[in-house]
Amino acid sequence: MKLKQVFIAITAASAFAFAGSSFATDITGAGATFPYPIYAKWAEAYKAQSGTNMNYQSIGSGGGIKQINAKTVDFGASDMPLKPEELEKGGLMQFPTVIGGVVPVVNIAGVANGKLHLDGATLANIYLGKITKWNDPAIVAMNKGVKLGDENITVVHRSDGSGTSFIFTNYLSKVSPEWQTSVGEGTAVSWKAGTGGKGNEGVASYVQRIKGSIGYVEYAYALQNKMAAVQMKNRDGLYVSPDAKAFQAAAAGAEWTKAPGFYEILTNEEGKNSWPISGATFILMHKSQEKPESAEAVLKFFDWAYKNGDKLAAELDYITLPDSVKKLIRDAWKAQIKDAQGRAIWK
Repeated sequence: MKLKQVFIAITAASAFAFAGSSFATDITGAGATFPYPIYAKWAEAYKAQSGTNMNYQSIGSGGGIKQINAKTVDFGASDMPLKPEELEKGGLMQFPTVIGGVVPVVNIAGVANGKLHLDGATLANIYLGKITKWNDPAIVAMNKGVKLGDENITVVHRSDGSGTSFIFTNYLSKVSPEWQTSVGEGTAVSWKAGTGGKGNEGVASYVQRIKGSIGYVEYAYALQNKMAAVQMKNRDGLYVSPDAKAFQAAAAGAEWTKAPGFYEILTNEEGKNSWPISGATFILMHKSQEKPESAEAVLKFFDWAYKNGDKLAAELDYITLPDSVKKLIRDAWKAQIKDAQGRAIWK
């Protein structure tokens, strides 16, 4: 079943599944498109086992943050972790679910998956609009033997508030001083060039249709759409392809025990195998719950995913969290998420 079909099945069934049952509380969430492929798979499997429906709107991290702040969903999802002070201000807590990679993808005639090499500075200059042809000397120098014609580069970026954009622009800010000063990082920035697509789906669709284009998507979208991913030069100076091994290498240095509010960013990490544009994705929930039964249902879903969802995640090349980190997360649920009387919801 395709992901879109899964989502339709998940949402359409919500009005009928276990109607009138006191044993199944439906869950609503919204936000990041980055983890949507795995959340859809988890939701389908969890529903089959528990009868609980998880209705997730893949609207982008910015939308997820807005909706959880407005309390219109049971949980929000963002690939941009909120800083501890932001969590405190919103009365929120956050926790990671999986780790993946943001991948530059291209549509260049005759250039197959993994055949184009780029470094961070050149990628930044493409998105700054300073490099406009595929046969620019900076690109040709890194791609001996690759046929690159005098074709215009069409830059594709996200048009919505996006955690994928945060990971991408955070990386560019680390490798390009000009990018850092003129554009910076965030879920939404003032792009210097290109056209915008909504969601990872929108960017993937534009790149597939536009000859000479380059975009960035979460790796699962590149896989599912059989797109030509770029090899990137990492911090250790080696060109690496995006895959589970490269994402795992980037995540190896994560220090979750020392990260207040699980605030951890995994771009431009050390390691000869590290994929430089990696990141975790996060769930946002209110600490004080007006509907404790819904909060408990959300926590049961993610607890099930931590126990049973690793194989499904691995099939999409997401990296799952170590058991020690999962324990930290469950401890945080117990300590922070409470009902109106201040009682812990997670026992």
